[in-house]
Amino acid sequence: MKQLLIYDRPIALNRNQHRHLRIKPSLPGYQFASKLNSVPLTVAEFGDALRDYPIVFAGSPDNASMPVALLGLTQAENLFVQDDGLWDAGAYVPAFLRRYPFVVADQDQGDNFAVCVEGSFISDDPDAVPLFDENGADTPVLAQAVKFLADYQQAVARTRAFMEQLREHKLLVNKAIHVDRKGAARQSLNGFCIVDESRLGKLSARALEKLSRTGALGLAYLQVASLGNVKRLASRLDARSQVPSPLH
Repeated sequence: MKQLLIYDRPIALNRNQHRHLRIKPSLPGYQFASKLNSVPLTVAEFGDALRDYPIVFAGSPDNASMPVALLGLTQAENLFVQDDGLWDAGAYVPAFLRRYPFVVADQDQGDNFAVCVEGSFISDDPDAVPLFDENGADTPVLAQAVKFLADYQQAVARTRAFMEQLREHKLLVNKAIHVDRKGAARQSLNGFCIVDESRLGKLSARALEKLSRTGALGLAYLQVASLGNVKRLASRLDARSQVPSPLH
């Protein structure tokens, strides 16, 4: 999944060039994510995301790069963004979306990253907030964003290490979800993989001990458990469309 999935015109911030740059004071809602049926997750979010979303891995078993939370069961539909643009009350909002309108220039930069801001969020309105003070130092708004991005980058590094372990032990298998809807053609959601619980059970004691020591074993079982949320997504889809949809 593309790093800049929800950004149309990210601008790399420059302390001198953008000294007087101001942005909208608050996020009006999540309409910018209303067409996303999945969004990247880090392993730090598994515990929270498990309550609401199926967690899968984007790509094939050999090249899966990041976990993702499924937000919908049809293309270009996020079942958690309401008509008013607000996220469904009580549901966890993934960090990938919460960092908006900020983002790092390159997710592979590690701790030494350049901060970008979505260009459409720049504003000259009277209530717009500055990113730098008159001395060129970060304002609290930007400092908070930088801290969030730094924590996110660290979580991404942990996530990549987890993915390497899953690939090393060949624990991933392809998965597809099929949705049959009354009066409509069958819809399929694919292009992702999941942890194969049977393969976990066949690992050697040494491999299991290694996965347990790094925390990967617990995370793998959290992913398996999250798949029960597919039925909850189907119920959301039914409620939105008022059409029964048996899931296979």
